[in-house]
Amino acid sequence: MDEVQLTVQFDAYAVAAFVGYLLLLISIGAYSTKFSSKGISEYFIGGRKMNRFVVALSAVVSGRSAWLLLGVTGMAYAQGPSAVWAVAGYIVVELCLFLYYARRLRNFTGKRDCITVPDFFVERFGDHDGKLRFTIVAIFLIFMIGYISAQFVAGGKAFASGFGLEMNTGILITALIVVVYTIVVGFLAVSLTDMFQAIFMILALVILPFIAILNVGGLIELLEQLSVMDVIFVDPFAVSVGAAIGFLGIGLGSPGNPHILARYMSIDEPRQLHFAAVIGTVWNVLMAWGAVFIGLAGRVYFPDVSMLPAEDTENLFPVLAQMHLHPVLFGIVLASIFAAIMSTADSQLLVAASSVVRDMYEKIIRKGEEVPQRLLVFYSRVVVFLLVVISLMFGFLAEELVFWLVLFAWAGLGASIGPTSILALYWKKTTRAGIFAGLISGTIVTIAWYYTPVLRDSLYELIPGFVTSLFATWIISLFTTPAPDTTKAFEDMLD
Repeated sequence: MDEVQLTVQFDAYAVAAFVGYLLLLISIGAYSTKFSSKGISEYFIGGRKMNRFVVALSAVVSGRSAWLLLGVTGMAYAQGPSAVWAVAGYIVVELCLFLYYARRLRNFTGKRDCITVPDFFVERFGDHDGKLRFTIVAIFLIFMIGYISAQFVAGGKAFASGFGLEMNTGILITALIVVVYTIVVGFLAVSLTDMFQAIFMILALVILPFIAILNVGGLIELLEQLSVMDVIFVDPFAVSVGAAIGFLGIGLGSPGNPHILARYMSIDEPRQLHFAAVIGTVWNVLMAWGAVFIGLAGRVYFPDVSMLPAEDTENLFPVLAQMHLHPVLFGIVLASIFAAIMSTADSQLLVAASSVVRDMYEKIIRKGEEVPQRLLVFYSRVVVFLLVVISLMFGFLAEELVFWLVLFAWAGLGASIGPTSILALYWKKTTRAGIFAGLISGTIVTIAWYYTPVLRDSLYELIPGFVTSLFATWIISLFTTPAPDTTKAFEDMLD
């Protein structure tokens, strides 16, 4: 098709639609603030009173972040339909988590009044010296700073390509909105807004590719033009075995990312998780479909990456939306990108803050003392602010694409927390020593693999990290003795 000339335009209607989205968030926040200020259970997991529909959508969108809307669309633009391998793994794994893993986790955390993931491990294995809790918190903070930073960078890209703002200005605005909202509202509002944000994301990811493909002349015409460019743009198998395994392995990160696990812990009735599995899977499939087809359509409209702002494939989504949609709808699309950013960043900030305040301050520093709940909520808000400042500084320095920065953080959490939590839930003979071995080995292998170019280029670091952690937990548990009360703890996971 004819070459497209790009100019980023500032449109008052688009800005108005985006502001309308922010007002919706503020309204939900105002509704939820009083509840979230009651105590840290309400602030961090909604008092374990979350509706099944809210949990389903919140779990799905908090796990996708800007990685899906900017990263996967950019990947599909660059590599064609083989990008589907990057979404297939997590869709299948998260279906299994909803159906099996989540119920055991919810049963145990409900019976033992666990508010955080470290709470779960401590109640399951004991932690008289605080070392287990400290180790998990350290792992959270190491990887979550990068994860949150990636969301701020994504926001900067969205503002730059959508409203013509300077990149650093967009990063600052994103961080400001996220920090103010997260400090004020807590888990209930975050989960409720995740539900609305899931609807924004679906609308954007279904409507935009439909219109873009229709304007090309239909799906057949789109595929014909792509095949003329290169066969890889129509062949989902045009990827090496190692790359396909690596992309499928992305799903292994889901059981290790605490902002997803917090959703499972928050549902009001464990038996409702089967319903949540259906809703969450449908949403996952629709969003993945839309992201891949946006990338494919974008390749036809912009045959060369030099035609995109800053020659960055992750700018494709907002640019394509600006071309095809009315300014009001374009503003909604930008809101959907920001929705993806918010749904992940605010969830991660709450998890990271809970780790510092609940797991470090209350359970280690003030162990055995009665700390007022409202004071803990106040400290949690202070920690959220500090984490945003640190993540913001890191975001300004980050030079990598959102796609890969998120994948590294996802891998670190998935390789350390994922295997250990699975064995803790399903193997009675798992020991505290085994958990330490899995946590530490998974973290070390992930980091070492990532920073060794020849290894990183051969296989996604999550897979060797996950396998190493799983094996280390298993083998050390075989040669150590479980504490006497761990058998009773294991039984608390069963219905």
